[in-house]
Amino acid sequence: MTNKDEYYMSLAIKEAKKASLKDEVPIGAVLVYEDKVYAKAHNLRVKTNKTASHAEMLVIEKANKKFGSWRLEDMTLYVTLEPCPMCAGTILQSRVKRVVYGANDPKAGALGSVFNLFEHKFNHTVEVTCGILEEECSELIKSFFKELRQKN
Repeated sequence: MTNKDEYYMSLAIKEAKKASLKDEVPIGAVLVYEDKVYAKAHNLRVKTNKTASHAEMLVIEKANKKFGSWRLEDMTLYVTLEPCPMCAGTILQSRVKRVVYGANDPKAGALGSVFNLFEHKFNHTVEVTCGILEEECSELIKSFFKELRQKN
């Protein structure tokens, strides 16, 4: 963990808060290359009615367009919640070098909580750092679902 990791995770948290304001699950993501933010995104599944509108999928799509390539080698993805299987697969396929996430996802986490997709022998390996600003990331999710339960 570095101060840079905390800084970029704080940007992902800001994205997650944007999602929460839209009644979306508060997950945010930031893609960084050579200490520059290339793309930011947050969950938009409810707004778009698209299953794949997770923060990670959207930030990768934005970076693909901006970078002009499907390969995002040497990029680091910061995300507030451990990626699900769909997002982990996309991260692997896009050749992201490193994933940094805040909170574990005991229900759908694909980087160690439920299983670890990256431990299998693929043609690309991804470095993983977890627990960056974990309390803040976890509290975003807990607060969102607590409020949602109270509404219903």
